[in-house]
Amino acid sequence: MSKELKLPSYKGQSPQLNLRRYYADLIAVVSNHFRLCPAARHLAVYLLDLFMDRYDVTEQQLAVVSLSCLLLASKFEEREDQVPKLETLNSLGCISSMNLILTKQGLLHMELLLLETFQWNLYLPTAAHFIEYCLSIAIHEGDLHDGWPLTCLEKSKLYMAKYADYFLEVSLQDHVFLCFAPSLLAAACVASSRLVLHLSPTWPPQLQRLTGYTWENLVPCAEKLLIAHDSDVREANKQKCQQQQMVYHSSGQTATVAQCLHRPSLQYPQQASHRSASYLSHSTTSLPAPNGPQHGSTQTISASLDPKSNLTNRAYQVSMHYTCAAPCFDR
Repeated sequence: MSKELKLPSYKGQSPQLNLRRYYADLIAVVSNHFRLCPAARHLAVYLLDLFMDRYDVTEQQLAVVSLSCLLLASKFEEREDQVPKLETLNSLGCISSMNLILTKQGLLHMELLLLETFQWNLYLPTAAHFIEYCLSIAIHEGDLHDGWPLTCLEKSKLYMAKYADYFLEVSLQDHVFLCFAPSLLAAACVASSRLVLHLSPTWPPQLQRLTGYTWENLVPCAEKLLIAHDSDVREANKQKCQQQQMVYHSSGQTATVAQCLHRPSLQYPQQASHRSASYLSHSTTSLPAPNGPQHGSTQTISASLDPKSNLTNRAYQVSMHYTCAAPCFDR
């Protein structure tokens, strides 16, 4: 954690900050296509954030900068045979849709500029580097789920890893999470996962000792993560209702949204997979242009140009009990 103390400062002053979400999504889509590890993806987005914060980058250059950040991060975090190749990058639909042709000289020039900017130091810890450390004891056999003992410790650990990964991806969506130390963000992802999974105690002593963070330290960050989670749950349920309405109308029956909301079969079964699945499992041909229209297909990445700036202004009381329903364990 000592490396965190030496991390570059982030001021959120880029003139192109409204485009940040789109290019973070671009990095996620390409990294998913090449099956890069989360550490490479998070490092790439972090490099992009820091570079945009220091330079006035044109919109035309941002795509090359984003992909150069991903290439550098993959070279730092992955095996050599996992690093994306130029020919494969140019063949991706999300690249050709931007009328962008990457060249070896152009990428090398941008990578060199990035390395000089960061003084050839890419050893920059992110929350993805800390999450495995936190997950090592995120579930304990003495934990309770809704007051009942856990019947399957291994299954519980799988759910925990799934939700922690989901909250990690949530943190990439908004630059506001850069105000938190990476180790705190990783701990908050685990704490939010325990809340959503209705595990008690919410922040057990062993996790506090391991991370060095109290529950009070985590609340501001967990607040923002849980707001995004609730928003995803509402959006998923809304989409299911709309799909159900289309089925009813096509069969000659009518149903209101309110009626859909009260149908048990329409309850969202896998909240954690909504953003992480839609965010990471898209076809590389589905990323829209940053200023293009956003159509209602669920297979298109949300590329809103406005980050969730309202997160910091919304009142959300995070207590030791969380009421939002979550799929969990069979008892």
